[in-house]
Amino acid sequence: MYTQDKTSVLAAIHEHRVSAIIRTADQELAHQAMEAAVGGGFRLIEFTLTTPGAMSLIREFASRDGLIVGAGTVMSAGQARDAVAAGARFLVSPVFDPEVVSEASALGVVSVPGCSTPTEMETAHRFGADLIKVFPEPAGGVDFIRAVRGPLPHLPLFPTAGPTPENFLSYLDAGCVGVGFVRSLFVPEELAGGEFTAIRRRSKFIIHHFNDWKS
Repeated sequence: MYTQDKTSVLAAIHEHRVSAIIRTADQELAHQAMEAAVGGGFRLIEFTLTTPGAMSLIREFASRDGLIVGAGTVMSAGQARDAVAAGARFLVSPVFDPEVVSEASALGVVSVPGCSTPTEMETAHRFGADLIKVFPEPAGGVDFIRAVRGPLPHLPLFPTAGPTPENFLSYLDAGCVGVGFVRSLFVPEELAGGEFTAIRRRSKFIIHHFNDWKS
């Protein structure tokens, strides 16, 4: 299991910066799709708790060397505790819930609440959120990110709705700590058709372009 402390996990997130996020109604489908993403080079991965068997998937992938596994759609302190017990090292929510952020801190893991306005982002940051999930996708896309970071450059933004394999580098250029890929990586039609080779190919494309950007 990945056992590094919170400081080390945050450092790894800042290093890898791109996350694969799976949400599906089928546990085996989620397993195979994430295998494809990992095979394509992703090292930050997230299983949403709305996915059947998410805790089992977290436990399995967290047992592998070199992967940093998170839980998504964490909506309560109890879910936070269960996810961390399964091996999650970061906890993501679609909303800012002070109880979940506080529980993540008590558990020694990274908290990533979802926020959509500058006021909400700043409030979450002051409360102790480690990263800020920009959610849902802002109407202005990367221009919204730039507008927020103008007066608030200290906010550690991590959008998960909006970045695509084609535009994600513009989000990093705008100062985001990282980006998450959901439907733009795990295309629903490909999931339904079991086209895991396409997911692996797209993952390699993302990681290749990220590595070029980083160097």
